[in-house]
Amino acid sequence: MKLKICGMKYPENILEVAQLKPDYMGFIFWEKSSRYFDGQIPELPKSIKKTGVFVNESIANIIEIIIKNNLQAVQLHGKESVDFCLNLKSELNLHNQTEIEIIKVFSVADDFDFERLKPFENVCDYFLFDTKGKLPGGNGTTFDWNVLKHYPSSKPFFLSGGIGLEEAQAVHDILKTNLPVYAIDVNSKFEIEPGLKNAKLLRAFQHNLAL
Repeated sequence: MKLKICGMKYPENILEVAQLKPDYMGFIFWEKSSRYFDGQIPELPKSIKKTGVFVNESIANIIEIIIKNNLQAVQLHGKESVDFCLNLKSELNLHNQTEIEIIKVFSVADDFDFERLKPFENVCDYFLFDTKGKLPGGNGTTFDWNVLKHYPSSKPFFLSGGIGLEEAQAVHDILKTNLPVYAIDVNSKFEIEPGLKNAKLLRAFQHNLAL
């Protein structure tokens, strides 16, 4: 299982957290976010996949930001359609960015309809399940993971939404199931303030999960 640390904002903190060697590091390119990133990503180890988080952004802007920041993954956190994902893949191909991973986010509540996922099966690399809340992400709350018992797909997914140190045992438990959990995505529960991560807490989380 892999670890994604999302909502990075400050260069020194980015480099500090990078020493923990997470598999993915997320940068939010949505201006309304308190974790909005508009700087230059410092040089990171090649093992860390730089992930751009977008909310209902235009394909042209996504491509521009990918190239500017040398991103390896794109996380679509808005109401992007199947056609949008297809068009994005086409544009990535045109710009020789064929290795970019596409992660499509779905906000989950107790009544989530997994039938919504089927049309997206072939247009993204991973799903990401986050807690349905007032904001597209970073709400700091966990949804009921029992809902995932009804997950009908074999497509690997990121598990997100209010995951902190206290959820370590629950993470262990879900990894014992047959669910294709690809990565754990953490953010607000490890923050000193929005965008500023507590590296000591993150290291403790890694240790608890033996990551």
